[in-house]
Amino acid sequence: MKLAAIEIVGMFLSFLILAVAVVLPLILLVLCIRALWIYIKTHTKAQEVKKETAAVRKTLAETLKDHRTRCRMTQEFVAESLGVSRQAVSKWETGDSDPSMSNLVLLAKLYGVPLEELLQNVI
Repeated sequence: MKLAAIEIVGMFLSFLILAVAVVLPLILLVLCIRALWIYIKTHTKAQEVKKETAAVRKTLAETLKDHRTRCRMTQEFVAESLGVSRQAVSKWETGDSDPSMSNLVLLAKLYGVPLEELLQNVI
Protein backbone atom coordinates (compact mmCIF):
# COMPACT_ATOMS: atom_id res chain seq x y z
CA MET A 1 0.00 0.00 0.00
CA LYS A 2 2.85 2.36 0.76
CA LEU A 3 4.36 1.53 -2.61
CA ALA A 4 1.10 2.34 -4.39
CA ALA A 5 0.85 5.66 -2.56
CA ILE A 6 4.43 6.50 -3.48
CA GLU A 7 3.75 5.58 -7.11
CA ILE A 8 0.63 7.76 -7.10
CA VAL A 9 2.55 10.69 -5.63
CA GLY A 10 5.35 10.12 -8.17
CA MET A 11 2.87 10.03 -11.05
CA PHE A 12 1.17 13.15 -9.73
CA LEU A 13 4.50 14.98 -9.50
CA SER A 14 5.44 13.83 -13.01
CA PHE A 15 2.09 15.06 -14.30
CA LEU A 16 2.53 18.34 -12.45
CA ILE A 17 6.03 18.88 -13.86
CA LEU A 18 4.80 18.03 -17.36
CA ALA A 19 1.84 20.39 -17.00
CA VAL A 20 4.09 23.21 -15.79
CA ALA A 21 6.60 22.51 -18.58
CA VAL A 22 3.86 22.67 -21.25
CA VAL A 23 1.31 25.12 -19.83
CA LEU A 24 3.67 27.78 -18.52
CA PRO A 25 5.37 28.41 -21.88
CA LEU A 26 1.94 28.53 -23.53
CA ILE A 27 0.74 31.12 -21.05
CA LEU A 28 3.91 33.17 -21.58
CA LEU A 29 3.49 32.90 -25.35
CA VAL A 30 -0.12 34.12 -25.16
CA LEU A 31 0.89 37.03 -22.91
CA CYS A 32 3.73 38.03 -25.26
CA ILE A 33 1.44 37.92 -28.30
CA ARG A 34 -1.17 40.01 -26.48
CA ALA A 35 1.44 42.59 -25.40
CA LEU A 36 2.79 42.77 -28.95
CA TRP A 37 -0.73 43.26 -30.33
CA ILE A 38 -1.41 46.12 -27.88
CA TYR A 39 1.94 47.73 -28.74
CA ILE A 40 1.26 47.55 -32.47
CA LYS A 41 -2.22 49.05 -32.08
CA THR A 42 -0.95 51.87 -29.89
CA HIS A 43 2.13 52.56 -32.02
CA THR A 44 0.12 52.63 -35.25
CA LYS A 45 -2.35 55.13 -33.81
CA ALA A 46 0.51 57.29 -32.54
CA GLN A 47 2.09 57.33 -36.02
CA GLU A 48 -1.25 58.33 -37.60
CA VAL A 49 -1.64 61.18 -35.10
CA LYS A 50 1.91 62.37 -35.81
CA LYS A 51 1.23 62.39 -39.56
CA GLU A 52 -2.00 64.35 -39.10
CA THR A 53 -0.29 66.82 -36.79
CA ALA A 54 2.58 67.30 -39.22
CA ALA A 55 0.12 67.99 -42.02
CA VAL A 56 -1.60 70.69 -39.96
CA ARG A 57 1.44 72.33 -38.39
CA LYS A 58 3.66 74.76 -40.26
CA THR A 59 6.77 76.63 -39.36
CA LEU A 60 6.48 80.33 -38.64
CA ALA A 61 8.52 80.96 -41.79
CA GLU A 62 6.02 79.04 -43.97
CA THR A 63 3.10 80.85 -42.35
CA LEU A 64 4.64 84.28 -42.93
CA LYS A 65 5.42 83.52 -46.57
CA ASP A 66 1.93 82.07 -47.15
CA HIS A 67 0.29 85.23 -45.79
CA ARG A 68 2.56 87.52 -47.80
CA THR A 69 1.92 85.68 -51.05
CA ARG A 70 -1.80 85.47 -50.31
CA CYS A 71 -1.85 89.26 -49.97
CA ARG A 72 0.23 89.53 -53.19
CA MET A 73 2.93 91.55 -51.50
CA THR A 74 6.64 91.54 -52.24
CA GLN A 75 9.30 91.15 -49.60
CA GLU A 76 10.42 94.65 -50.50
CA PHE A 77 6.96 96.08 -49.81
CA VAL A 78 6.67 94.25 -46.47
CA ALA A 79 10.14 95.45 -45.48
CA GLU A 80 9.35 99.09 -46.31
CA SER A 81 6.01 98.89 -44.47
CA LEU A 82 7.69 97.58 -41.32
CA GLY A 83 10.86 99.68 -41.56
CA VAL A 84 13.21 96.69 -41.86
CA SER A 85 15.46 95.43 -44.64
CA ARG A 86 14.27 93.09 -47.38
CA GLN A 87 16.95 90.65 -46.19
CA ALA A 88 15.32 90.59 -42.74
CA VAL A 89 11.97 89.61 -44.29
CA SER A 90 13.75 86.99 -46.38
CA LYS A 91 15.40 85.54 -43.26
CA TRP A 92 12.03 85.39 -41.49
CA GLU A 93 10.52 83.49 -44.42
CA THR A 94 13.41 81.04 -44.70
CA GLY A 95 13.55 80.41 -40.97
CA ASP A 96 17.05 81.79 -40.55
CA SER A 97 15.72 84.22 -37.95
CA ASP A 98 12.44 85.09 -36.28
CA PRO A 99 10.74 88.48 -36.22
CA SER A 100 10.44 90.30 -32.91
CA MET A 101 7.07 90.37 -31.19
CA SER A 102 6.52 93.99 -32.26
CA ASN A 103 7.24 93.03 -35.87
CA LEU A 104 4.85 90.08 -35.60
CA VAL A 105 2.11 92.47 -34.47
CA LEU A 106 2.87 94.75 -37.42
CA LEU A 107 2.89 91.80 -39.83
CA ALA A 108 -0.50 90.65 -38.57
CA LYS A 109 -1.93 94.13 -39.15
CA LEU A 110 -0.31 94.36 -42.59
CA TYR A 111 -1.71 90.96 -43.62
CA GLY A 112 -5.11 91.77 -42.12
CA VAL A 113 -5.20 88.81 -39.76
CA PRO A 114 -5.25 88.52 -35.97
CA LEU A 115 -1.88 87.83 -34.35
CA GLU A 116 -3.27 84.53 -33.05
CA GLU A 117 -3.82 83.37 -36.64
CA LEU A 118 -0.17 83.99 -37.48
CA LEU A 119 0.94 81.92 -34.51
CA GLN A 120 -1.79 79.27 -34.74
CA ASN A 121 -0.53 75.75 -35.58
CA VAL A 122 3.06 76.99 -35.68
CA ILE A 123 5.68 74.46 -34.67
